[in-house]
Amino acid sequence: MERQHAGFKHLPADTISSVTCIRRHAGRCVPRGPIRMIKARFLAVAVLLVVGAVGAWAFRAAGPPPSPGAGRPAEAAKPVSATDAVARPMPVLIDAIGHVETQQSVVVRSRIDGVVAKVWVEDGQEVKAGDKLVTLDARQAQASLAQAEGAVLRDKAQLENARRDLARLEPLARAGAVSRQLLDQAVGNVAALEGTLAADQAQVESFKVQLTYTEIRAPIGGRIGTIGTRLGTSVRAADATAVVTINQLDPIYVNYAVPQRELAALQDAMAVGPVPVRVVIAGREKQPLEGKVAYIDNTIDTTSGTLSVRATVANSDRRLWPGQFVNTTTTVRIDQQAVVIPAEALQTGQNGTFVFLIKPDMTVTTRPVVVDRVLGDSAVIRSGVAAGDKVVTSGQLRLSEGSKVEIRPPAAPANTAPGAKPEKPS
Repeated sequence: MERQHAGFKHLPADTISSVTCIRRHAGRCVPRGPIRMIKARFLAVAVLLVVGAVGAWAFRAAGPPPSPGAGRPAEAAKPVSATDAVARPMPVLIDAIGHVETQQSVVVRSRIDGVVAKVWVEDGQEVKAGDKLVTLDARQAQASLAQAEGAVLRDKAQLENARRDLARLEPLARAGAVSRQLLDQAVGNVAALEGTLAADQAQVESFKVQLTYTEIRAPIGGRIGTIGTRLGTSVRAADATAVVTINQLDPIYVNYAVPQRELAALQDAMAVGPVPVRVVIAGREKQPLEGKVAYIDNTIDTTSGTLSVRATVANSDRRLWPGQFVNTTTTVRIDQQAVVIPAEALQTGQNGTFVFLIKPDMTVTTRPVVVDRVLGDSAVIRSGVAAGDKVVTSGQLRLSEGSKVEIRPPAAPANTAPGAKPEKPS
């Protein structure tokens, strides 16, 4: 026993007697008792730490709640651009795609048979009503006219002679010197010659008209297309090929279709006065043409549910061409107190369209809106925003409900040309 406890002479005798060797090293025992004491001390410290943490948590839970900004820095104001919603006149427009059509298109053909003696115009030339287009060889018509005029002269001479014979027979018949039959024959001869003269005079007029047909003139003013005949060509009245086609280009029609729901608005607008129509040509968006509604069709197309509308447009500079497709905008009325905001203020979310509204404390709130229509860069709001409300126009991606904002003026556009001056507001 002494050998077993020889390494623990520094411990009290009662402690040495209770030590049990857990292992031997160089003939000495390593005791179990001191290790258990160290573990017990660590366990006590851990229990004290847990109890302290639980007490601190209980104290915080029982105390007043921390302020919203406690423990973190105050949120910085986010820069945005903003503008006020305004009430101003805004048009109610109907947009549609239209096609151009001539008011008059005349196919010119020869009314008699003949040979082309001269062509007075060129392909694509502008002409006025009455201008010469083509002249046919008139010699045959002139000869026929001269022949008819000679027949008239003959008829007149014969009629004069018959009248003189009648004048000589009338006193003789009254005196009984000649028979009644001879007198009646003279009267009938005069009447027959009068009829022959009238017929020959009508023939003269007919040949005069045919002579005018040798000169083919423009029935209307406009632009001619490709000439269908050339010098020396034989033409006939029965030919299917036209001598030339003339299209009237000024004024000109623009036809387009609108949904049938717009019928009432168009009728109301036409009852007040002329309904303006703006026509825009692709590639010339900055040069719109102005016209007015000429009429609306008398029936609605049941297949498409649309109503045909025809507008008259001045076309003195020939920018509109028959068959061309154009964009049309019809103004049916003007809303005098429409609430308008920039279209860039509109945002789209899961619940529809909304805007960020800036409150007096410079925080934002989301406001659902109903958009009536968008005209260019402006949006007309039916509900959700009132005139005077301040809406965010840029910087929305950084915002959420209750975000604090700082309104900054929009950046001025950079001048692209050296020495360029900023544009004056219109």
